[in-house]
Amino acid sequence: MTELSAAQRAAASWVAANAASLSADHLHLWRLAEPSWREYRSAAWFVDRLRREGFAVEAGTAGMPTAFRATWTAPGTKAGAPVLATIAEYDAVPGTSQEPVARREPRAGTHLHTAGHTDPHSALGIGALAGTLAAKHAMERHGLHGTLVLMGEPAEKMCGSKPVHAAHGYYDQFTAAISWHPTSFLALANSCLWDTHCATYWSRIYTFECLEPETWSSAIARTGVHSSHSVSRAPGAIDAVCLMYTAAKYLKENMLPHQGAWSLNEAILQAGQATADNLPPGLAVIQYALRAPTIEMQERVWAVLDRNADHVAAMTHCTVRKDWVTKTRPGLPNHAIARATFDVFAALGPPRYSGEAVAFANELRTACGAEPVPDPFPPEIQRLCPPEDAEAALRAHLPPWQKNYTSDDYTDWTWHCPTARLYVGRAQLRVDAPGRNWPDWTRHAMGGHPACIDPMWLKAAEVTGATFVGLLEQPALLEQARAEFVERTGGGIGGTRWLAPLLPKDFAAPIHYRWPEYVETARGPEYTVPAPR
Repeated sequence: MTELSAAQRAAASWVAANAASLSADHLHLWRLAEPSWREYRSAAWFVDRLRREGFAVEAGTAGMPTAFRATWTAPGTKAGAPVLATIAEYDAVPGTSQEPVARREPRAGTHLHTAGHTDPHSALGIGALAGTLAAKHAMERHGLHGTLVLMGEPAEKMCGSKPVHAAHGYYDQFTAAISWHPTSFLALANSCLWDTHCATYWSRIYTFECLEPETWSSAIARTGVHSSHSVSRAPGAIDAVCLMYTAAKYLKENMLPHQGAWSLNEAILQAGQATADNLPPGLAVIQYALRAPTIEMQERVWAVLDRNADHVAAMTHCTVRKDWVTKTRPGLPNHAIARATFDVFAALGPPRYSGEAVAFANELRTACGAEPVPDPFPPEIQRLCPPEDAEAALRAHLPPWQKNYTSDDYTDWTWHCPTARLYVGRAQLRVDAPGRNWPDWTRHAMGGHPACIDPMWLKAAEVTGATFVGLLEQPALLEQARAEFVERTGGGIGGTRWLAPLLPKDFAAPIHYRWPEYVETARGPEYTVPAPR
């Protein structure tokens, strides 16, 4: 087992010493619960905090109002010293508002369809911040040189900001990076990804507009004003979106074979912009998102959807715009940085959950009609899993040809520097009976309960901070990771096997669409999705 240095122990100790105040910070972010592209107060909190901690912060990076880059360089650092980076995310998920109580209840002042944290990204963000500050503390105390970067990455739930930052060149100077996440699969709890990193996620918006309804060819003579009931009006934009939705459902069977665990989802962002009268609806917008293991699979599906959109627009007397929301690259492994990160994790040990956490978990079980048990959590979240073992468990369900699985936009970082993907076990109810499926709100409630959620992100902070310190103290680890990166990319950035960003260099983030958000009106603060009455 790796023995931690004094500087690494200092980083871990800083996290423990500041746990109480950081826990309060986390709850503040958790309650903000701002959805993708609309994390204004959350991003502002990070920017203010990082500036007070001595970081130089560029807010609104790459044209994204809720993104940022925070940089701190140790005094005396010379040119060419390592630049170590990590990721803060903080976007919430629409329709998941939940108080940290043992019943289904939205947060105070919200309703069930308001945004809430699921993973939760509030914890992801505070864990990354704490890890970065812990590394800074240890570097100052032990005279280590280098630069720390914390990137504020909005809209991860849409795989939004990282491909944009990558296209704008924000990652090109990084030496190494850590991306951590609450465990998504129990097989990966308290581990690092090895070979099978996340796959591609592409999303596109189709905007249908009926701009010239008067030119619709009607079999009925136009006798009267255009909006009268004696006129057969143009179909319009609602019909376009309905046909687009239906056509995609009909042709889904014909897009790709049933392999590779690909999935296609959609959301209707706008529809109609008219009341239920005889005016042809002028505007409707639908978003599609495709998760697929390969770029080739992505291209095949989008060719079908684009053809559908063209035909639908012609049928409904509309125009159609096709705009990318995001295009991620498949993740690139780096064993050296994964091993260095997991070795530190092994030295620090997995997260531990207290009696208070167990008690709350049992309250949740009782609320769901189950009896309390001594061990309500899965055992996996409190034990380490070596990366090779996690890889074997993950690959057991995948075909041999598939190199990537699931989706997350951290993968764009992997093509710019050696990047570790760290997973830390999070509190959730153990499935202890066949067919039992705990409701999602139980997990969301634990996300706002400090005893249940703090051990996870505090451990992520310890591992991140101590790993960064170890990389600075042992340049050979960084050299090994760099050599592997150069080999896998055929020469590093721009190499023969390097995959360039899939969005253009001047790509403008899709911030102008009608995404869910909190707003101020004459009626007071509201969420743009009203509560059902």
